[in-house]
Amino acid sequence: MDIREVPARSSEGNVNVFVEIPKGSRNKYEYDEDLGMVTLDRALYSAVHYPTDYGFVPGTRGTDGEPLDAMVMVDESTFPGCLVEARILGVLAVRSSSGRLEQKLLGVPVREPRFAEYGDVSDVPGHLLKEIEHFFEVFKDLEGSDVGVVGWEGARKAQGLLDEAVRKAKRGGESTTPVS
Repeated sequence: MDIREVPARSSEGNVNVFVEIPKGSRNKYEYDEDLGMVTLDRALYSAVHYPTDYGFVPGTRGTDGEPLDAMVMVDESTFPGCLVEARILGVLAVRSSSGRLEQKLLGVPVREPRFAEYGDVSDVPGHLLKEIEHFFEVFKDLEGSDVGVVGWEGARKAQGLLDEAVRKAKRGGESTTPVS
């Protein structure tokens, strides 16, 4: 199946996340729509690694015009190209050096018993949230790019963001609802 045919939500209403970068990686992989495969974009310049599996939600468009970014908390990393059905816990907003606001969903695999009690970002250990924030604050430092963390919002806000990103993708236009 072509990734462009995968819906943003599973039949149970959870979010489908296409993993590009596994937890622990220093390589930045990206899905190339023209080639239909994951490609190596670059190695991270800084001595950091991705704290979660990282990818995007198919069938969405975020405020930056790209598919909505998503992080999936896992004990064991998956692999580039893996589709994970996840329960949304919240959203992290970051601001790029150009001033553009980007939102990144945070979720857990639906079928992972270790995260069964997690329903909102408030259920995530505070230190892990700080690790994720720190990663985004420093991972582009040696590239000369400054990323600033704006903050976390809970599951309700994240669900609204996902709904808007699905509507935006279907319209093919710009978002009418700014999310901070």
